[in-house]
Amino acid sequence: MSNSVSRRQFLGTSATVAAGIVAASQVSVQNHSANAAFAQTDGTTSSNFKTQIFKAAIVGEPDDKKFESLVNAGFEGVETTAWNTTPEKAATGRLLAEKHGLRIHSVMRGWANFNADDKVVRQKTIDETATALRAAAAYGADTILLVPCKIGSFDQADWIPTPQEFKIAFDPKTLKVNKVADGDSAKFEKYIQQQNIATETSIEAVNSLIPLAAELGVVIGIENVWNNLWVKPEFFAAFVRSFDNIWVRTYLDLGNHAKYAPPEEWVATCGTTIIKTHCKDFLVDSESKDGGSVRNFRRLYEGNINWSTVRRALDAVNYNGWMSDETGAAQDSELIRRMNAIIAGEQLKIG
Repeated sequence: MSNSVSRRQFLGTSATVAAGIVAASQVSVQNHSANAAFAQTDGTTSSNFKTQIFKAAIVGEPDDKKFESLVNAGFEGVETTAWNTTPEKAATGRLLAEKHGLRIHSVMRGWANFNADDKVVRQKTIDETATALRAAAAYGADTILLVPCKIGSFDQADWIPTPQEFKIAFDPKTLKVNKVADGDSAKFEKYIQQQNIATETSIEAVNSLIPLAAELGVVIGIENVWNNLWVKPEFFAAFVRSFDNIWVRTYLDLGNHAKYAPPEEWVATCGTTIIKTHCKDFLVDSESKDGGSVRNFRRLYEGNINWSTVRRALDAVNYNGWMSDETGAAQDSELIRRMNAIIAGEQLKIG
């Protein structure tokens, strides 16, 4: 079989994905979660819930042996990190996945730099995100995962409030932040300034990408991640909703921001904007100034996230879609067992 793809084939792929998402959005304007419509399997569900969740693994370049092992383990799809590729190569990857009965449901664009001081740098990262959108369409994916930017580092800085201190007050129209903690916010003035710059430049960048996303039929899924921005559920949800566009939704990592608020609160607040999910566990350290470092990320059921509560929350917001594991665990039957337990709303005792 030829590894090349004609322009007609590529445009046909894009049109098919676009038509599917538009049709799904017309059926459920509030949900916009068209993932189940694209799945090539029945997914995993439970009689306790009305919604279906599909299991995915995160992979790099599409690989024949890797796909075979994932199918044998019990995965139904993958999310690829190989965003910086041509549509032709991505289309080949789609064919390889389909050969194994898998779906490449999303492309992890990851970290962008929309708040760079240099306009040339900002445009470069916008152009790179456009490359990811075109690759996603050719992969047959309906979403890219995007982190618009970051400030600071993973380590707690004295100019950034601790998770316990954060109490963000923002203008619901402009999203400008004027307060991030109780009392005098003067010591956090640098943070407030950088947060507002990041919001403004990210809105401008994402808006510039929406026409291409709509043309290709690929949703821009903004992820909650350790970038020190939009760290509380209400603020993050307001940021995503500010675009007022079905092509910009929430890619919710269920473990990333547990130190700021319980995952079920993130689910309830983001609600029907959720287009995809990641799963990993986290051990919240109530005695730690930063609520727990990157060392506190855990494999499923090895932290203190209440997964049965999270599953009920997902069902309550009518989330039908994909869940990609991001724990770094072996992508084997044991991981499938744990993911199935989450989907069934069960609690597991490990060890």
